[in-house]
Amino acid sequence: MKTKLFTAILALIVTGAFASNPIKKEVKVKEGTITWTGKKVTGSHTGTIELQEGTLIMEGNELVGGNFTVNMTSIQVTDLEAGKGKEKLEGHLKTDEFFGVNNFPTATFVITEVTKSGNGYNVSGNMTIKGITQTMKVLMNINGNTASTKLTVDRTKYGITYGSGSFFDNLKDKAINDNFELAVSLKF
Repeated sequence: MKTKLFTAILALIVTGAFASNPIKKEVKVKEGTITWTGKKVTGSHTGTIELQEGTLIMEGNELVGGNFTVNMTSIQVTDLEAGKGKEKLEGHLKTDEFFGVNNFPTATFVITEVTKSGNGYNVSGNMTIKGITQTMKVLMNINGNTASTKLTVDRTKYGITYGSGSFFDNLKDKAINDNFELAVSLKF
């Protein structure tokens, strides 16, 4: 009887020790994608941006944290062809009017809170763009070794007001939406 009780207590201690020991899973930056979409009155543009590094923190199979760094100098436009506006738009997005990549070559997202929600996770975190940090909430799904999310970012909260109808009058068809969208798929 004492042996069974001792074994049960030992099993609880060992199981508890492993369950509360978070594991960092490095994101395979070359295997994931981040696609952006920016809209304006007369249409939209799409492109990609590269993840520089990222880590998901797991307890067992459950997400509990993580952090990500995006290489802002890697902004690419995918809906325009070379010589037909692609280079001009990429260059403009890298200027201080938009992301100011010379002074702010990276953007970050640090997970601060995670709660399970159906098949996914409600994730709260701190997004930093151009040195300005804002709290953001997203729904993240994890399937095997893939994590994915779609999020909408209000660029004006990060001091990016160029072409914003919220800040400038008389832009008419030159107005650019304040929000841009990111579709993120990460492998770990």
